[in-house]
Amino acid sequence: MEGANCWFLTGTDEHGLKIERKAKEEGKTPVAFSNEISESFKELTKVLNISNDDFIRTTDKERHWPTVEKFWNELLKNGDIYKKKYKGLYCVGCEAFVKEKDLINGKCPNHDKEPEVVEEENYFFKFSKYVSSVKEEIEKDKIKIIPESRKNEVLSFINQGIEDISVSRSKDNSSWGVPVPNDPDQIIYVWFEALLNYLFPKKYWPADVHCLGKDIFRFHALMWPAMLLAAKLKSPKNIFVHGFITSNGQKMSKSLGNIVDPFKLVEKYGVDTVRYFLLREIPSTEDGDFTYDKFEQRYNSDLASGIGNLVARVVKLAQDSKLSVSGKLSDKNFQKIIDKTKKEYKKTLEEFKFNEVLAVIWELISFCDKYIEKEKPWEQPKDKELIVNVLLFTINEIALLLKPFLPETSEKIFEQLRSKKSIPLFPRI
Repeated sequence: MEGANCWFLTGTDEHGLKIERKAKEEGKTPVAFSNEISESFKELTKVLNISNDDFIRTTDKERHWPTVEKFWNELLKNGDIYKKKYKGLYCVGCEAFVKEKDLINGKCPNHDKEPEVVEEENYFFKFSKYVSSVKEEIEKDKIKIIPESRKNEVLSFINQGIEDISVSRSKDNSSWGVPVPNDPDQIIYVWFEALLNYLFPKKYWPADVHCLGKDIFRFHALMWPAMLLAAKLKSPKNIFVHGFITSNGQKMSKSLGNIVDPFKLVEKYGVDTVRYFLLREIPSTEDGDFTYDKFEQRYNSDLASGIGNLVARVVKLAQDSKLSVSGKLSDKNFQKIIDKTKKEYKKTLEEFKFNEVLAVIWELISFCDKYIEKEKPWEQPKDKELIVNVLLFTINEIALLLKPFLPETSEKIFEQLRSKKSIPLFPRI
């Protein structure tokens, strides 16, 4: 919207032991299993009206694999990858080696399962060689980690001591992955190769923002910058870490029967309703809870009685006039409110506080409602045109501000302002 040359990439990382085992459990090959799951994610980006320019898969042998092989060979040539024997505790769910001190009652805190003892000869990346440089980049906010608490967490982790990390697995344990160049008995570690999909296309590197879940942020905040330094590439500018979505205060799982299907949710309530709830109800950097009660309350209070009601009232008031959205606002006080809203909008958006951005827009919606109640344009034939014109202009501004969040609703508002035909945006539940 600001005219910047942007590239928005998402996709699926599909390799690793847990994928291989899950596929076997379901009686499928890893390829068939991954194709099926990846396609559902790809479809979800369309259903949720997400504006990604590309969707990359780590099983893509034409685009992803050549980058991985080139990167591996470069680090190997520079002496940053070497081979040695290793024994450690491996969590299949995390696809990572874990320390005994990080376990709770001998189990991984993320997956509530005991790790497996793995002993084999692997390739290692000289992580320890680059960790002080990574630490400096994080401390000086050259890599800005959002929220601040995650930055503190990762610095604390560094201070505990960082060892070189295993970046391959024996093919005897897992064959599902990118083969190590010139060593077919080894598979490249999923977290080493998956991160490299971000470098496609390279002309947009370094990324302005990496958006990721809290359970994988250490790979992105530590290992990834170290890998980039080894390859003489720049680190991402911002790492934005979000929380989990729970259901009624519990982690979603099939065994609890509390999984919420986003496809069905969109089918029943509409895409913008789902987008609004997830962005408004859930703080950007924390865990958030989904329940149908909360969902419908937000819908009725903010969407039906909020923006939906305001647009309907103003379009109805404008129906019997020749008014249109003018290029300039005559009411200076109202212009000050709009300018203040835009300033707060920009500031909170740059801080990734999406729930607060929407709260700022809804303050302007509330201000419009109060203005209508105060001015009562239906009782003032003389000033009605001026009052309605102010409201039409402001609603046009609100529709612009809503566009990144509720793109369908934004377009519907523009259409109603043009046609002056009022169609309920969000009928009450």
